[in-house]
Amino acid sequence: MKLWGGRFKGEENKLMEDFNSSLGFDKRLYNEDIIGSKAHVKMLTKCNILTEDECKLIISGLDSILKDINEGNLVIEGDYEDIHSFVETNLIKRIGDVGKKLHTARSRNDQVAVDMRLYAKKKAIEVCECIDELEEVIKNLADENHVIMPGYTHLQRAQVVTFKHHLMAYFSMFKRDKNRLVNAIEVMDESPLGCCALAGTTYETDREFTAKELGFKKPVDNFMDGVSDRDYLLELMSDFSILMMHLSRLSEELILWSSKEFDFIQMGDEFSTGSSIMPQKKNPDAAELIRGKTGRVYGSLMSLLTTMKGLPLAYNKDMQEDKEQFFDAFDTVLSCLKIMAGMLSTLTVKKESMLKSVKAGFLNATEVADYLVGKGMPFRDAHGVVGSIVIYCEDNNTAIEDLSMDELKKFSDLFTEDIYSFIDYNNTLNRGIKKLI
Repeated sequence: MKLWGGRFKGEENKLMEDFNSSLGFDKRLYNEDIIGSKAHVKMLTKCNILTEDECKLIISGLDSILKDINEGNLVIEGDYEDIHSFVETNLIKRIGDVGKKLHTARSRNDQVAVDMRLYAKKKAIEVCECIDELEEVIKNLADENHVIMPGYTHLQRAQVVTFKHHLMAYFSMFKRDKNRLVNAIEVMDESPLGCCALAGTTYETDREFTAKELGFKKPVDNFMDGVSDRDYLLELMSDFSILMMHLSRLSEELILWSSKEFDFIQMGDEFSTGSSIMPQKKNPDAAELIRGKTGRVYGSLMSLLTTMKGLPLAYNKDMQEDKEQFFDAFDTVLSCLKIMAGMLSTLTVKKESMLKSVKAGFLNATEVADYLVGKGMPFRDAHGVVGSIVIYCEDNNTAIEDLSMDELKKFSDLFTEDIYSFIDYNNTLNRGIKKLI
């Protein structure tokens, strides 16, 4: 059924009909479409535009449609233009002509706008809940592995840290990601229902009522903005992109750490795959897929930004392209969060390998310089002295802490026996990073 057929003499070309249809993807909005319609009908009744009997009949019909869809007795398919025409047509089939009054004082423009806001708000909250679950996994893994490891800059061993401190850096990132989403939900929490096509309606309606009924804090301020704004989707997808960037960075570290070159961790079998030709392989495919899917979310954001950049007010059909991009971005983010949580929960940390890497990396060199500064040597001079000590250790295949006092005295007379306790890795942690945990 076409909701606009009265204006036309000729039939729509089948090619155009298929090209124009959005039912294949906007069918996932059926719940929001019915919720929005019920709020609209209640408002029409409150404003004496519909009778109480008409309201009860329409809401009963909408409830029966929702029930049948959820139970699999009504399949969302067929020659319908979109989810709105699907719901309205099936409503009329069930309750008769009174169903045709559902669309009074409403346009598909504000209808789809409220559907998308309801859906996006619900899904953003779902992502926040998944972030909470991931943060709990990270915190547990960090608390269970308060072990020494190398910290890196430029992917070169820099200073000693702990696995806990390193992992909790991502905890902080994901905490900010959730805060951004919570802020985006607050900004988007306005109802466009009642804006109609772009200029409201001549009916005496109550937009405050529908906003409250649907759980929004207020109606939008401007009708034209209400039907043509997709900022809230762009903001959420921007937040998704930053979240995916953080997931990708963590994935990259897990991939590196699981290699034999690092050998810091071992992935659980549940989130690894093998090779069809090399039987010894255990590949970190879960992490690699998260890293790869990050580009997919970025692409969805850029696609919608590009779609919106040249559109005049108010609604344009281009905006139909918002749904597939948002749906795909949301689906990708949610699956990646769940996979990351599962992958981390099966991770084994190799304490001995991390300690071995620490000792081989001269990670107490900065502390040696600090020691000399504490003895009165200017830092720049201390920096040069320690650089010479590192060269000496490399040439002699040894570590700074394993040098004898006679060897250290060759570089500076300021060295005394207390140097060994000062540059001990555990003592270094107690003086520095421990304060941050």
